[in-house]
Amino acid sequence: MINFLKYRWLYFLISTVVIGAGLFSVVKWGFRYSIDFTGGSNFEFQMDKVIEKSKIQKILDLNKISVVSLKQQDKNIILRTKVLDQNKESLLKKDLEAKLKIKITVLRSETVGPILGREAINKTLIASILAIVGILIYMSFAFKGFNFAFSAVLAMFHDLLVVVGTYSLLSHFFGAEVDTMFVTAVLTTMSFSVHDTIVIFDKIREYHNEQGSLEMESAANQALTETMVRSLNNSMTILFMLLALTMMGGSTIRFFILTLLIGTITGTYSSPFVATPILVLLEKMKKQKS
Repeated sequence: MINFLKYRWLYFLISTVVIGAGLFSVVKWGFRYSIDFTGGSNFEFQMDKVIEKSKIQKILDLNKISVVSLKQQDKNIILRTKVLDQNKESLLKKDLEAKLKIKITVLRSETVGPILGREAINKTLIASILAIVGILIYMSFAFKGFNFAFSAVLAMFHDLLVVVGTYSLLSHFFGAEVDTMFVTAVLTTMSFSVHDTIVIFDKIREYHNEQGSLEMESAANQALTETMVRSLNNSMTILFMLLALTMMGGSTIRFFILTLLIGTITGTYSSPFVATPILVLLEKMKKQKS
């Protein structure tokens, strides 16, 4: 049996540093938001020849279009602006073709109002609160103790803070945008975190019940020793798939996959090294009071 909990101070230190860096980024730099949350129009135009970006920008300025971002990839331009109606978009396309003497094919055209983002956030918060309440009730009954449920929820919050903080750093340094796919990745991370924690907690309960004289810390170390390899093998299969998607997938899903990758890593880490030490600490405090 390996004494994993001997180094609990190190686990908490790692978590504190990672979460602290993320929260610093959130406070100082915040996030970049996609049009799902801010509202706006996204266009992707394919030209029949390469045109200098400065010439395109000049025509946009002449049309008095508020440009949020303009990216050029060979003959393609990806344009994000404040909300444009269909007439304005059509006029812009014709003006670009006439003045630059090119032919443009519209590959993508979408306009979204900011109301979608607010609705998505509200529904996500409500769903998360209901899920947390459900987890607390279910685990309290299943494990016959509130400490099990509370430890699992704290570990889930740990993973949430790690993912959100890390994404803020990605947003600042690499231009990642908060969109509905990010929300999906966060909810997936929360789900994965609790799933892995329940497996370990079930083993702890099993050893503690079978051997009544066995201390909670010894039961936890025994459970971690038995489940660690299985948890790592399970997570590695997911990590390899996500790494492949990160390297080979398109740019539109890259940050979504990265968020899932970060969530998988922190979920695998938090179950044995955050949730379990918290559970042991709470059980010791409970025993001392009784």
